[in-house]
Amino acid sequence: MQYLGECSDEIFAGYPWFFREDALKSNTFPWSIALDERQNLLNKDITKKINLKEYIDYRYKESLSNVEILDCDSIETAEKRKISYLTLNWFMQTLLDRSDRMSMYNGLELRVPFCDYRLVEYMWNVPWEIKALNGREKGLLRYVVRDLLPDEIVNRKKSPYPKTHNPTYLKAVKQMLTDIMQKPNAPINDLLDKKYILEILETDGNAFTRPWFGQLMQGPQLMAYLCQVNMWLEKYQPKLEL
Repeated sequence: MQYLGECSDEIFAGYPWFFREDALKSNTFPWSIALDERQNLLNKDITKKINLKEYIDYRYKESLSNVEILDCDSIETAEKRKISYLTLNWFMQTLLDRSDRMSMYNGLELRVPFCDYRLVEYMWNVPWEIKALNGREKGLLRYVVRDLLPDEIVNRKKSPYPKTHNPTYLKAVKQMLTDIMQKPNAPINDLLDKKYILEILETDGNAFTRPWFGQLMQGPQLMAYLCQVNMWLEKYQPKLEL
């Protein structure tokens, strides 16, 4: 049995977008404010037919319409309640799905205690001023465990999962994507702006300058994503009608 600390950021407001003004005022999902950069990855024929912003705006407004603001909510609590709803119902779902798939694939029993529904329900109605105690990410959680953990752990700066700048990883995903670009029947080639993708490859990813929140390696991670999308297209062979 393995226990994982997944979901504490979603439930206790641990992500930068709970605090950063550019994310809070973006009028979209706060982790995906770099939308134009993603649109530019598509080939020009597709961008003429598909408006990603229009679709995402629709889903964003649809999601917010389900948020119930309480009469007792302060202005700040009401604002952060919306961000929390988006985070719990969109972002967290991806993490849970990933954790479950990876653990089951390897025959590992995984538990995510922070995602206990009773804790999630309780924290949903905790006022923002308490949840972000002392103006910090996961402020309330830090306060609760202050007598259980060493001070250097309780008060240390938030850091994401360790990221690697090992050139071996970059070399591997770069070669994988290069091979895909050279295959005339690779399904993802029908979707992408090949000239831009080749520029990204030639610059070791530096031509792609604005990752999503949460991306740890902007160039190499994008290359890996594109390889994964191509694998998915090859395996499931969906019929795309544009």
